[in-house]
Order: sequence, then structure tokens, then C-alpha cells
Amino acid sequence: MRLPIAAALATAAVSLTLYPLFREGDWFWTGMGAILVVGAVSVLTTRPAVPRWLGPPLGLPALGLYLNLVFAADESWGRVVPTGESLVALAGLLGEGFADIQRYAAPVPANPGITLLTAGGVGVIALTVDLLAVRLRRAAPAGLPLLALFTVPAAVMTEPLGWPAFILGALGYVGLLAADGRERITTWGRAVLVRRTRAAAATARPDSTPISLSGKRIGIAAIALAVGVPAFVPTLAPNPLFGFGVGSGNGAGGNTITIPDPIANLRGRLTQPGNATVLTYTNSDNTARYLRMYSLDTFDGRRWTMTQPKGRPENGVAEGPLPAPPGLDPEVPVKQVDTRLKVSDAVEGLSFLPLPYPAATVRVDGDWRADESTLMVFSTRDTAGGQEYEVGQREPQPTSEALSDMVASPDPEVAARYLRLPDDLPLEIAITARGLVSDTDSPYEVAVKLQKWFTTTGGFTYSLRTQGNGSDALVDFLRNKNGYCEQFAAAMAVMARVLGVPARVAIGYTGGTFSDGAWQVRTHDLHAWPELYFQGAGWLRFEPTPSGGLGQATARIPDYSRPSVTTGGPDSTSAAPTAGPESEDPETSTAPRRAVRDPDANLPQGSVSTETGSSVPAVIGIGLVVLLLVMLLPAAWRAATRYRRGRGWARAATGAPAAGVPAAGAAGPAAEGGRLGRAVRGTWRELIDTLHDLGLGHELSETPRALARRLAERHELDADAAAAVARIASAEERLRYARTPGEIAPLAGDLRVVRGALRRAVPRGRRLRATLLPASTLLRLRRAGGAMLDGFDRLENIRLWPRRRDQDPAAGPAAPAEETRVLTGSRR
Repeated sequence: MRLPIAAALATAAVSLTLYPLFREGDWFWTGMGAILVVGAVSVLTTRPAVPRWLGPPLGLPALGLYLNLVFAADESWGRVVPTGESLVALAGLLGEGFADIQRYAAPVPANPGITLLTAGGVGVIALTVDLLAVRLRRAAPAGLPLLALFTVPAAVMTEPLGWPAFILGALGYVGLLAADGRERITTWGRAVLVRRTRAAAATARPDSTPISLSGKRIGIAAIALAVGVPAFVPTLAPNPLFGFGVGSGNGAGGNTITIPDPIANLRGRLTQPGNATVLTYTNSDNTARYLRMYSLDTFDGRRWTMTQPKGRPENGVAEGPLPAPPGLDPEVPVKQVDTRLKVSDAVEGLSFLPLPYPAATVRVDGDWRADESTLMVFSTRDTAGGQEYEVGQREPQPTSEALSDMVASPDPEVAARYLRLPDDLPLEIAITARGLVSDTDSPYEVAVKLQKWFTTTGGFTYSLRTQGNGSDALVDFLRNKNGYCEQFAAAMAVMARVLGVPARVAIGYTGGTFSDGAWQVRTHDLHAWPELYFQGAGWLRFEPTPSGGLGQATARIPDYSRPSVTTGGPDSTSAAPTAGPESEDPETSTAPRRAVRDPDANLPQGSVSTETGSSVPAVIGIGLVVLLLVMLLPAAWRAATRYRRGRGWARAATGAPAAGVPAAGAAGPAAEGGRLGRAVRGTWRELIDTLHDLGLGHELSETPRALARRLAERHELDADAAAAVARIASAEERLRYARTPGEIAPLAGDLRVVRGALRRAVPRGRRLRATLLPASTLLRLRRAGGAMLDGFDRLENIRLWPRRRDQDPAAGPAAPAEETRVLTGSRR
């Protein structure tokens, strides 16, 4: 019975790690109910009269009945027996759960569909653990399904997993291993007792308590090391599993950061119920502008990703202007725009600054770097949440006539990077693209026609009900003509590359809406758009997403892509775009508010490497200094202990009597508790610690007088040192055994004399080791660790009810001295 219960408890402990994924706690109680049902079936099917293999076949329908009772009782016969209607209801909830998982970003609401998926998944994990640990007797591999459950929040959440949840999960697995070990020991055979009583013979079983305690010690020590060591190891990756220690969080103090794939879960961000304000900004011309964070340049046939940006020390925004925009000629007119931005304090984990492109200067607190080729600004130490910063922008002002005369890219490096396509790209995409631009004369006309086809003439509609950006999904999108901004941006960028125009995908925010004298950018303004390259104008934004849909009312077609009859430049653009039907004020919306988070959260991760400003010798020097300080901690502890004991005689001189200390017989405790008694005890312990530090040894069975005689004879102490150690031993001896110790003079001077003589009696190496790495301090650490483990051992003896053999009045009192146990035979 112990093993099924341990398996259920282990699953319950690991399932606690799912707490960051949900807003409410309904999922927890439903999941615990599923574990309880599976555990109860397992306990009942481990009875001797029941076949062992019967557990999983009964556990699965029991789990189904439980889920039917919780989620579809109204459609069931007698609220218990499933019917066709109840099964249809469960299937509908499952579909809703899968749809909500795609729709919401963590933490998700614990609605019935998501709760059903969670409870069912936890129940299946419990069944798998029971199958491996209880039925197949393979407790160690049972950790694999537990690990699968454990990795769900670690893979989804960007925040580090809390260490208490990890400890609870690890303790559950260790408890499962310990229970399996005890079960195995009990099958080794009966205990044959010599001179045993009748009751002892009837209840004799192998004693697994010592082995169990050893296993618990090993398990607890392993968990402590797993949690504690990463906090002191400076070479770990900068985003470890737990939220403490070097490199936790966003990589503060490291030279790398971890970022997600920004495009993979854009749909979930656009459909989350809350539409909270992410940032506000004002600029010198009061015109809305897109704010870019990520630039994705690689299409592998399945998704768009970014090449690892690099930020050298000279590319720090505090060092001066950002690198010049790639491809922008000095002859192209530019407009100077100054923008001031304020990111909401609620934004978490955002390591890239939202910026208008191209930014020339950025004034922001912290260590922020610019990538030379994309001008993305990011940090390995700081986050954008709560930041206020100013951006100086030199915005290109190309005209449609000038763009018509520009070539796509004569630069081989740009072409090699931004025209690359997978070899297995479906032919249908190329055929469609070439058919659209068969009568064009310039790359600019190619871009304008692609944009117009997506937004106007192609019959496309905006919808969040489709998803995917791989080659097959791209073909389906072009056929169905139904999708959201990520698919429009990805499709136009791929088709532009097919037609020889360098392209990439940008992720950021649209310009937002004008309110209370500032532009307000909200969660639903998160957007994806393509950027196309023209030699002379550099990278220019295009907008293929049709109007309509959540957050897309603030999307705007750039003025340089309009027909040539449009005489106005960017200044003629409306300063306050009209809000669409979906851009309602979140303050008046009835949808539940959600915490504003980095739009790149909860997605597959990649890495960004940077070059730090600190030189390698400086980093090595800092590491050596830190290591030296850590190594000197035992010496500092030893010095503090010596100082505290030396102060004991000063305190004793002000409050303790000089003579007539009460004996230890009646008033001995009072003597030891007095200041003089503590001073004598401190002097004796300091002498013993000095012997340990110098490697001279001390046995607990050695009396004070014998110790003094040994030191004086073996180490040839001079008369003064021998007399001093004799006085210290005499004081300790009288304090221990004499009824009236008599007068005890201060021993601080004697201790200094003895310590000096003993240090002169040992080699220089021992003296150095005693100073820098005192053995007495290490012994205290060992005793503290042993005491902690002994405390865990005592927990084994705490029982809510006595054992059966302890309740048997016929058994009589235990007589362990009269029994000798020998394990023989085998019941296997």
C-alpha cells in the first residue's frame, strides 16, 4: 500500500509546479481529485487477492468517470453514468480548451475547457507513474513522466520557476524512490530470531529503517546541492531554472541573454482579453509611428527567426550615436524627429526597446547595445519595464518617383542574407508572386503591387482563426486568403524574396491612438509587418495587413507607397487615426484586465550573444578576488570566534566572583551559566580548537590533566608554557568535578602563551593552514550538517498512531537486547 500512495503523492507534488500557468486555483483541486481517484484504484488493486496488472485497465475508466462527473454531470444518467450527450459535452470542452490555450497567454484563466485538459493530463501522468512504479516496479523511470509534467511551466514561462515548487517536486520523487526501496527490502526474506518471543516471531520483518534513513539523507543532500550550488557557480547560463543565484532572471551580470521566437505566439497576444497600455510616447511632429523591437531575417521554410544580434562595447547607446542605417544614402532627404517614450511599469522581462526606425540616438538608463545591421537596441542587464527614454530619429523622406529609380540591392552581402529561401519552398508561391508583378519595371513597383494585392485587390480578410507560418501553412493562407498580421507579413516577405527584393519581418507595435496629449500603445497594437530594402533608401516599412480586427485599426499604409498623385509626405498623415470598432478603451471594457507582459514571453527560446565592455583580465581578476574572499570565510569565522571568547574574561571580571564558584553538584549549572564559568569553558574550547587547527589532535576520552601532560612532554614546552597549560587544565578540571572550585585567576594570558608555544612547535605549513583554513571551523560545519540530518532522522520516529505490534498487549515490552536478527531465504 505504501508504494501506490507514494506514487500519488509524487505526482501531486510535481503538479504544484503548474501554478504559474493559471490565474485561479480551480485547476489544482480538480487535478488533485484526478490523482486521488487514480491512487485509490491503485491501492485497491494492490491487495494480495487482486491481479497486479488490473490496476491501469481500471484506473483509466475510473479517471473518465471522475472527469464526466465533474464536467458533464448534467448530461449524465443519474449524474454519474456517461451518456452520449455527456461525451459530446466533454468533447466540446476539450475543443474549447485547445482553442483557449492557443488564444490566451500565461497565466491563463481556469475556465472549464482548460481545467478539463489540465485535470485529464495530470490524471494520465498519475496513471503512467503508477504503471511504472507500482505495476512494473521501475520507480526510477517513473521520474520521466514526472519530468515531462515539470518541464511544462519551465518551457512556457519566461520567469524562473520558484525554488519551493522544485523542492516539493524533488521531495515527492525521492519519497517514491524511498518507498520502492523499502518495498524491495521487505521481499528479501523473513527475519530469523534467536531467543525470540512468540509475538516477535509472529511479527518479524526485515528492518529497513537504517537504509531508509540513509536514502533520505542522500536525497535531501542532493536536493540541497541542486538548489544551492547554482547560486554560487558563476559559469551557469544566464537564465537558470530557479530565480536566484548568478545569472538568474534576464541574465543580469552575464554576457548573453535569452530571447524567444517573437513571431510564434503573436496570435495569442492579440486575442488576450485585456488591452492594457504598454507604453506612451510624444514626438516633435505629433505623428504616430511604428515602434519596432525585433527584426527577423531568416526563413527556414517553417517560421521566421532572427540571427543572433551582437552588441560590441562601442555600440552602446551611451557611447554616442547609433550605427548609420544600412543602405541609406546621404542624398536622400531625412526628417529629424525627437520622441520621448515611457514604458509601463507592469511590463516584465522585455530586453529590447520599442523604437521608431531608424533611430539615430537613444538616451536611456542602463547598459543598452545596438546591433549594427538591424539597429535593434537590447540589453543583457536591464529591462524596458518602467523605463523613460528619448530617441532622436533621422527619418528618410523618399518619394515614390525616387524609389521607382532605386535598385533592390547591389550589395552582395545584403542579397546573400536577405534573399535566402529554403530549397523546398513550394512552387505555387513563386508562381503566384511572379504572376502578380509580370508587368512591373522596378523593385519599388513590386513592393507596391504586393502590398495592394494583400490589402485591396486580392480579396484577403483579417481573421485570428487561422495560424501558422511554415511553407504549407503559407500555401494554405494564399489559397484561403484569411489570416492575421503575422501571416500577411511573412507571406509578403517571402514573395518579395522570390521576386529578388531583400526582405525581412519586423515585430513591434503600431503607432497607437492619440489620447490626453500623448500616443498610447496598447496590448492589441502588437503587430508584424515586412521591411523591404532599397539601395539608397535603406529598409522601408510596408503594410500588407487589411484593416479591421483586434488592434489592427491603428495600422497605416506608409505614404511613400501610395500612388504618385499623393503630394503629401509623412507630415500630411493624420495625426490621430480613427479608432476602429475593435479598439475600444480598455478602461471601460468589461474584459478582465491582464498583466502587461513582454509580447515575446512563453515562446521557444533562442540566444543572443554580446561582447561585454569588461576585458578578460578584469573579469578573471574579479573572479579571483571573489574566490579568495570565499576561501577566507572559514578564517574570518575562526577569528570572530577567538575574539568572542577573549571578551569572555573581560565580562567575567565585571560581573563574576573571583573565588568561591559554586560546585557542579548542587549549584553546578549556575556556575557554568555564570560569566566566569563561560569564560573558563571558552578558554578550554579555544585550546581544543587550536589543537585541531594545528593538527595536534585531541581525544574526547583524554582528561584535562592528561592533555596538559601530553602537550608539555611531547612538544617540549618551556616552563612558562607548561605552567600555563597546567593552569588552564586545572581550571577546567575543577570546574567540572570540584564541589568548590576555589579561586580561578584570568586565563587569557595563559592561553596566549600556550598558543604561541604550540605554533612554534609545528612546521610553517601547518601554521599557515591553521590561519587560512582552520580545521575547527570545518568541524563545526560538519557537526551542523550532522545535526540537521539527525533532525530529519527524528521525523521518522514521529507517528500519529502506534504500530500494530506496539498495540498488541500479548507481545509485551520490546526486548531488543535478547534478539538477534538474521535475514535468510527469499520470498521472491
